[in-house]
Amino acid sequence: MVYFDNAATTGKKPLGVIKAVTNAFYDLSANPGRGGHRASLKASEAVYGVRKKAAALFGAKGEENVIFTPSCTAAINYVLKGILKPKDGLVISSLEHNSVTRPAETLRKIGVELTVAEVIFGDKEATVRSFERAIKPNTKAVLCTHASNVTGEIMPIKQIGELCHKKGVIFIVDAAQTAGVLPIDVCEMNIDFLCVAPHKGLYAPMGTGILIASKNIEQPLIEGGTGVNSALSVQPDEYPERLESGTLNLPGIVGIGAGIDFVNSKGCENIYKAELELAKYIYNGLKKISGCILYTPPPEYGSFVPVISFNLRGISASDTANLLNNANIAVRGGLHCAPFAHKRLGTIESGTVRISTAVFNTKREAEYLLSTLNSISQKIRHRK
Repeated sequence: MVYFDNAATTGKKPLGVIKAVTNAFYDLSANPGRGGHRASLKASEAVYGVRKKAAALFGAKGEENVIFTPSCTAAINYVLKGILKPKDGLVISSLEHNSVTRPAETLRKIGVELTVAEVIFGDKEATVRSFERAIKPNTKAVLCTHASNVTGEIMPIKQIGELCHKKGVIFIVDAAQTAGVLPIDVCEMNIDFLCVAPHKGLYAPMGTGILIASKNIEQPLIEGGTGVNSALSVQPDEYPERLESGTLNLPGIVGIGAGIDFVNSKGCENIYKAELELAKYIYNGLKKISGCILYTPPPEYGSFVPVISFNLRGISASDTANLLNNANIAVRGGLHCAPFAHKRLGTIESGTVRISTAVFNTKREAEYLLSTLNSISQKIRHRK
C-alpha cells in the first residue's frame, strides 16, 4: 500500500527498530528494576540506555527526567491532571487535538478555568500576543501543540516558552507531530513538560510515549509498584519512578531507542527537508487538480510540518479517502480528532482529507497519488 497517513503513525518502520523489538523478546525478556538477577539487570540497562538517548535528543536535564508512558495522550493526561486543581487557570491553543481538549474539558467541569488562545495563521508574533492576552493571574499552565495535525502550522514554541517563563507559568508542549522532525531542546525553549509520540517521527512502535518532565507532578495519575522503596505505602517522590508504576513496555522502549538511532543517523534537519520537499511537490500537484480545495498556503520551510489538508469539491472527505483506499492509497479523511482546528478552518461539518509524508515516501508514490486524485476529480465532474 502507498501510505500517506504518517501523521497518525509512520507506516514503515526502520529495520533497526523491527530488529530491536524482536530481539527484546529473546534477549531482554525480564522485568526491568524488578529483580537483582542478571536478566533483570540487563533489561534495566537497556531501558536506561534509551533514557540517555531521549534525554540527549530533547535536551533534558538528566536521564531521570525521561518518563516512558503508554502514549503521548497518556503523557498529556499525566501532566494536566497531576498539576491542575480547581480555580487554577489553563490556556490552550485553538488548534489543539482531542488529547488536550478532552482532559481540559474534564478539568473545566471540576473548576479549572479554561481559556483558548486564538492562533493567527501566518503571524507568529500575533499568535504570541494572543497567548499573552489569554494568561491571567490564576493561570498555572499553558499547553500548546508544536504543530497542528490538521494544518501542519508550526507554532512559535520558543517565544511562547519565553513568555511563560517570564510570567512564572508552567509550559507544556504536545510534540506529537514534531519530535524527530524538528529540533527540540526543552531547556532552550523553556518547556517544563514535553509530550512525545515516538511511533510517529521517531519511527518507534505504537503504544509508546515519552514525557520529558522538568518539574514535579504533585499528584501522579497512576500509582503502584515501581520496583523501588517497596515498603512505602505512598508513591516515590523521585523521577522516573514517580510516574512509572507497573511493568514497562520493554520491547516498545528498545524500539524507541532504535528509532532515535535512526533519526540521529539521518539527522532531523535532513528528514524534515526531505519530507517537506515531497509535501510541497504534492501540494503543487493538488493545485492543478480541478475542484481541489486547499486549506493552507504551501508548506514552507520553518512554518509548516509536512501535513496537507484538502477536499475535492462535490465529494465528502471520507468518500475521497475511501476511493483512495480502493486504489491502495492510505490517507485520512474526517476531523482527525482535532475539532478545534476544523472550527478555525471552517471545515467542522465536512472534515478534510489529510496527506502526511514521511522519510520513506517517494516521488513515484506522490505521482501515483496525484494521478489517482485527478481521475477521481474527473469522474466527479462527469457525474454532473
